[in-house]
Amino acid sequence: MRPPASALAFDPALQARGPLLEQTAVYRGNALLLTGPARVGKAALAYAVAAQHNCTGGRGLYAEACGLCPSCHALRAGSHPDLLDVAPRETTASGRAARRKIIPIGAVLSSRDERREFEQHVFEFLEVRPTFHRRTIVVHGAEFLGPEAANALLKLVEEPPHGALFVFLAEDARSVLPTIASRSARLNVPPLGDAAIRAALSQAGHGADLTEFAAGRPGIVQQAPAVTAALERAETFSAALSSGMLAALEAAATLEKDWNEWQAETLRFSWRHQLPAARARLDTALTSLEEALEAYVNPGLSFMVFALEARAALED
Repeated sequence: MRPPASALAFDPALQARGPLLEQTAVYRGNALLLTGPARVGKAALAYAVAAQHNCTGGRGLYAEACGLCPSCHALRAGSHPDLLDVAPRETTASGRAARRKIIPIGAVLSSRDERREFEQHVFEFLEVRPTFHRRTIVVHGAEFLGPEAANALLKLVEEPPHGALFVFLAEDARSVLPTIASRSARLNVPPLGDAAIRAALSQAGHGADLTEFAAGRPGIVQQAPAVTAALERAETFSAALSSGMLAALEAAATLEKDWNEWQAETLRFSWRHQLPAARARLDTALTSLEEALEAYVNPGLSFMVFALEARAALED
């Protein structure tokens, strides 16, 4: 029986990652590359690895962290002194959403962070000895590492100060710079089974109706309220397309007002029962809308055009 103090008890989705944690527990290299689809749980696994390598308590069935020691408590509170997250810039200097994701060299070297976009920099972080056992740097979106940033990291990855561990996360290993990929041990993080997703939804207090949309991605569970609202808006918009021009335009205006990171995916999900040809035309219209929003084209006009093109896609 798994010890009750096991960290896996806190997260049903991680329970299915036991075999992966067995591998990471004995890993003594400098860098891991975790690959898998978006929202599949790569970050959760990376944090479990960080916990595992810093835990001061008893280990569980899969050599996972105990979940109860000071190190585990600090990690769960989001204040672990030996953990650094590095991620692509979300906004530009003007405050707009960044069109092109990139992890710049400023994330690595403070001297190159002219606008002070990063609170901590990798080099400075690694100058300090670990509070517990092993300093860990989790690089989200490793495929967005700029060449300068990747080159600056190479020496650190090859000879990390104080035996630090790098955990690179990427959706597609082929998009990661070869200099990083070749120095990392790769682990694929596959989607979970529906039973694990239903258990995670239940523990989080949600119904199982998101299981199909989740498609094995535990990250959906963490965002269940936002996803559910986006699905409702998508269904309302899709139904309005067949109710007349005015209804479609009104539904498009609602989409514009409440647009979030889930809306495009939930729209495509709501069209899953359409005929292939109609689905392809709807997807083309939605792709055009996404491109217009990324280019900062007038959003009101963009959503009106999207509604008209979506109606036409169903009428053809």
